[in-house]
Amino acid sequence: MTDLFLSYKAEDRERVAPLVRALEEDGLTVWWDAHIGAGDSWRETILRHLESARCVIVVWSRRSVGPHGEFVRDEATRALNRKTYFPVRIDKVDPPLGFGESQALDLNGWNGDRSDPRYRALLAVLCSRLGIKVPSLHGPREEAPRLTRRTALTGGAAATAVLAGGGAWFLTRPTAGKADSIAVLPFANLSGDPAQAYFSDGIAEELRAALARIPGLKVVARTSSEAVRNADAATAAARLHVQNILTGSVRRSPSVMRIGAQLIDGKDGTERWSEVYDRPLGDVLQIQSDIAQKVAAALAIRLAPAKARQLTSGGTSNAAAYDLFLKGVAVRQSGHTRDNLNEAVGLLNQAIKTDPHYADAHAMKAISLAERAAGFSENAADMRRGYAEADRAARQAVALSPDAAYAHAALATVMAGQLNLKAADAEFRIAAAQAPSNAVILGDYGRFLGFLGQFQRAFEFGRRTEAIDPLNARSYSIEMITYFYARRYSECVEAAHRIQKLAPDSIPALITLGDALSELGRYDDARAVYSKVPADDVFRLTSEGVLDERTGNHAASAAAVRRVEQLYGGAASYQQAQLHAQRRETDAAIAALEMGWQVKDPGLSSMRVDPFLDPIRNDPRLDAIAKKLNFPT
Repeated sequence: MTDLFLSYKAEDRERVAPLVRALEEDGLTVWWDAHIGAGDSWRETILRHLESARCVIVVWSRRSVGPHGEFVRDEATRALNRKTYFPVRIDKVDPPLGFGESQALDLNGWNGDRSDPRYRALLAVLCSRLGIKVPSLHGPREEAPRLTRRTALTGGAAATAVLAGGGAWFLTRPTAGKADSIAVLPFANLSGDPAQAYFSDGIAEELRAALARIPGLKVVARTSSEAVRNADAATAAARLHVQNILTGSVRRSPSVMRIGAQLIDGKDGTERWSEVYDRPLGDVLQIQSDIAQKVAAALAIRLAPAKARQLTSGGTSNAAAYDLFLKGVAVRQSGHTRDNLNEAVGLLNQAIKTDPHYADAHAMKAISLAERAAGFSENAADMRRGYAEADRAARQAVALSPDAAYAHAALATVMAGQLNLKAADAEFRIAAAQAPSNAVILGDYGRFLGFLGQFQRAFEFGRRTEAIDPLNARSYSIEMITYFYARRYSECVEAAHRIQKLAPDSIPALITLGDALSELGRYDDARAVYSKVPADDVFRLTSEGVLDERTGNHAASAAAVRRVEQLYGGAASYQQAQLHAQRRETDAAIAALEMGWQVKDPGLSSMRVDPFLDPIRNDPRLDAIAKKLNFPT
C-alpha cells in the first residue's frame, strides 16, 4: 500500500521532485505521476493510487490555484472526502475556496534540505497521520507494522480504510461508551459525473434516516452534516458534538455500483469499521440496511430482529423507483418554488408508478403537495384540492408502511395543514417515537407545538433539534417562534439573531424578528427589518400593515388589507383577520377567521396565542372558532 500520493501541477514537477526524494530518503513510499508507465491508462492509474494512498499531499502553487489547476483541485476534493487531504504550499498563495480550513504547511523557497525545520515539521505531522515513528535525520524510518484487525484499535490515523480497495475489515471488539452520537457526512460521488451527486447524497440521507430509527443513537441531520463535508473527521466531530463519523463513497455505472463506508472515531481518527460493496443497482436498499446494522454492531448497540427490519421500513427493492425517488427529493430540496415542487411531485409520481407499494415515495409526495398547497395556492379552492390530494398520498404511505416514521410525519403535516390539530398531534407523537433522532420530524413537531401554545414541550423539542442539527438555521426557529408566542420578545429577538448568523436572508427569521421588535415598541427597527423581505410577501404585507396601524397610519393599513385580499384571496384569510383585528374591525376579523376555518387556513393553529389578535381576544366568537379546531391538550 502506498503511503503518500503527490498531487501537483505538471509544470511544477522540478519544484516538487526534491520533496519526493526527501520523503523517500526518510523511508516513506510516494506515488506521483512520474511513475506512470508508457502502456498505462493514465486516468485509471492515477485514480487507483489516489484512492489507495493513506495520505494525499496536495501541493498548492501559483499554477495549481490558477484557472488551469482543475486536476489538482479535483484530486484535492477526493482527498478531502476520504479524509486523506494534506496541503503543502510552495508559493505565497492561499488554497482555493473550500480548501482553506486545513492549514497548509509552508515550503516556499525550500531547497530540499532534510534538516530544514519546516521540512522536519512536515515530516512529523505526516508520520503522526500515518501512525509511524518519525525517522532520525541520519537514517530511514523503522518499518511500520501494517494494519491488522488487532492494531486497528490502536494505530491512530493509520487505521484509515481504503474504501475502494475491495476488502472489508471488522474490528475485533467495539469500544463501549461511544454509541450515543454519529454524523453521516456526504458520500463522495466518484462516478465522474456531477449530475450523479443526487444519488450519493441521497444514499447518505437514507442512512441517516435508517440510523435515526435506532433507539439511543443521536444522528446529526443532513444540513449540519453537509456543512462540514470538507472537514477531517476530528474537526467534523468537534463541530457537530458527536463521537463517531460515518463517511463513504459511491461509484455507479449503468448496471453496477460500488459503495464504500467507513466508521471513524471522531476523537482520535481510528477506524472502527469499514466495508466495500460491489453489487447490482437493485441491491442499494439492502446495502444501506447492512451498513446501518454493522454500524450499530460497531457501536455496541444490540438490535432486536424486529428493529433491524425497521431500518428499511418504507423502502423499495426496485432500483428504478429508488432512483426516481432520490431525484424527486433532490429537486424538492434545491429550492422552495412552485416549479421545483411540481417537478418533484412528477418524479415521485413516476417512482410510485414504477413501484406502487413504495411508502416513502407516497410520503414525500404528500409533503411536497402540502407545501405547494400552503405556499403557492392561487385561491381557497386550489388550497383545498392540494391538501385533499396530499391527504390521500399520506394515508396511502401509512397503510403501506405503518412503522415508517416519515409516513406518519407526512400525515401529521397534512392534518396540521387541514386544521385537524388533535389528529396531527397524535401522528407527530408516533413519528417522533419511531425516529427519535430525526431532526426534520422533531423540528416540525416543535414548531407545531409552539404555534399551539404548548411552550414547555416546544422548547424541549427545540433543544433536541438543535443538538441533532446544530449548523442548520431552521433548528433554532423553534425557540424563536415559541419565544414570540410566549410573549418573551427580547429572547425572541436574540433567537432571531442566532438564526441570522447562519442564514442572514431567512424570511421567517426576518418577519419574526420584525414582529418581536414591533411588540417591543421599536417600530423604526421593525420597519427596517421588514424592508429586507420581498415587497409582496404576504407576511411582510401583513406585518407592515399592523405596524402602520400601530403608528397611526390608518390609510396605509387599509391599503395592506386590500393588497393581501387582491394577491392571495381566501388563502390568506388568517392574515386578513390579523389586520382587521389590529384595526379594531372586530366583525370583519371574525368573518375572516370563519373564512379561514372554511378553507382550512393553517394560520388558525396559532390563534389562541397570537398577539396580533389581542384586540378581539374577549369576543366570545373567537372561543367558538377555537373549539372547532379541537386543540390537543
